[in-house]
Amino acid sequence: MTDISGLLFLKYRMWRLSCLYLVSTLVMKINFTLKQISYGKGARFWGTAYVLRFPGSSISIGNLVSFRSDSNSNLIGVNRKCIIATHSNEAVISIGNNCGFSGTVIGAKTSIIIGNDVICGANTLITDFDWHGVDPKKRKTYSGDSKQIIIGNNVFIGYGAIVLKGVSIGDNSVIGANSVVTKNIPSDVIAGGNPCKVLKNLFEKPIRS
Repeated sequence: MTDISGLLFLKYRMWRLSCLYLVSTLVMKINFTLKQISYGKGARFWGTAYVLRFPGSSISIGNLVSFRSDSNSNLIGVNRKCIIATHSNEAVISIGNNCGFSGTVIGAKTSIIIGNDVICGANTLITDFDWHGVDPKKRKTYSGDSKQIIIGNNVFIGYGAIVLKGVSIGDNSVIGANSVVTKNIPSDVIAGGNPCKVLKNLFEKPIRS
C-alpha cells in the first residue's frame, strides 16, 4: 500500500529545498562577487551564509562546495548560519574542492587551509585564534594568539566538533561528534573526545575470533 502522506511531505521537502537552493545560490554568488571572494564552479547554498572579508585578506573557495545554513536543510539539525570570516588584513581562508558545511563557523586571523572532499558536520567551529585573551586585564581588547590550521583531504569532522588554533588534521581522518581538537591528529585515524585524541587506526584490520 502506498504511503501517500509520507510521499507527499517528502516531495514537498524536496521541492522546498530545490527552490531554496536556486534563490540562495544566486544571492550568495552576487554576495561573493561584491565582496571579492573567489569561488569555483558549482557552488551550492541552502540558505544564505554570512561571509565577511577583512580588508586586505583573502577567502577562496573551490569547486562544488556546498553550504547549508537553513535550519532543516540537514535533518541532523542546523542551529545557525554558516559564517566565514577573516579577522586581520593578512588572514587567509582557503577551501578546496567538493567540501560540505552545515552551520559551520570558520574564523581566521592568520590562516585556515582546508583540503579537498572535507565534510564538516552540523554546527562545527574552526578557528585559528582565541577571540579573547586569557589575561584578565587584556581580555576585552586583545583577541589572543593565532596559529595556522591545516585540514587535509577527505577529512570528516563530526557534529558540534571544535578545531582550535595551531592544529593539523591528516588526510582521511574522522573527528568524533562534540570533540575539541587542540593538538595535531595524524592521517587515517578516528579521533574523539575533549581534548581530542586518537582512538583507533581507520584501516585497522578487524580481529578474527
